[in-house]
Amino acid sequence: MRILLVGDIVGRAGRRAVVTLVPRLRRELSLDYVIANAENAAAGRGTTLKIVRELLEAEVDVLTGGNHSWAVDAFHETLDGDLPVLRPANYPSGAPGRGIWSDDRLTVMNLIGRTFMQPLDDPFAGIDRLLEELPGAQPVVVDFHAEATSEKQAFGWHVDGRVAGVVGTHTHVATADTRLLPNGTAFVTDLGMCGARDAIIGSEVAPVLKRFRTGLPTRLPPETKGPVLFSSALIEIDETTSRAVGIERVDRLLEA
Repeated sequence: MRILLVGDIVGRAGRRAVVTLVPRLRRELSLDYVIANAENAAAGRGTTLKIVRELLEAEVDVLTGGNHSWAVDAFHETLDGDLPVLRPANYPSGAPGRGIWSDDRLTVMNLIGRTFMQPLDDPFAGIDRLLEELPGAQPVVVDFHAEATSEKQAFGWHVDGRVAGVVGTHTHVATADTRLLPNGTAFVTDLGMCGARDAIIGSEVAPVLKRFRTGLPTRLPPETKGPVLFSSALIEIDETTSRAVGIERVDRLLEA
């Protein structure tokens, strides 16, 4: 089984990269599934039903989320619906949506970290519970949406051998540490993003500089011009063992 996991989609530029490149990559890489993080797809913060449909039509199979999953109030109803859209599973039980998706071949889980983030439910205990509740032994891949590299790496080691893959999202900066952990879990600290290259984690440069230089609250619109990064990782899984046999970065640049 070959699965492409795509980093945070940031605004219109990121969506353009996904819509343009994913159909090509599905055929070029003989992909079985594409999973993408869409929590920043709507103007850099949250997402909408219209955007979800656009991404699913572009041959993305499952969309994951994070701390911005709740940014668009009207989207909460979509999270409670039947579309393959996740939010982190370790939000309190009263939050809309779900953190796990399955079909007859694959399970996708979405959890969120706590270091430098909201003090939510423990993701380590959360993944233990989710894995105990799984009815079968099919492969599991996890989008762990977290800020701290140490927490992401700790999470990978925590589930090594129990899931096929763990990929980090949230920082929008791709890391170069794709590897197989000793017991067969594919891991990368952060996938990176799909967003404007000539920007600061996808946002226009000038407003970000203003915030850092003045300390004042500043709106940070996504950059829409120039080349666009497409950051992802390909995980190959042996379905007889439900463990990974390979992981590699798949990064592209979509010219303006």
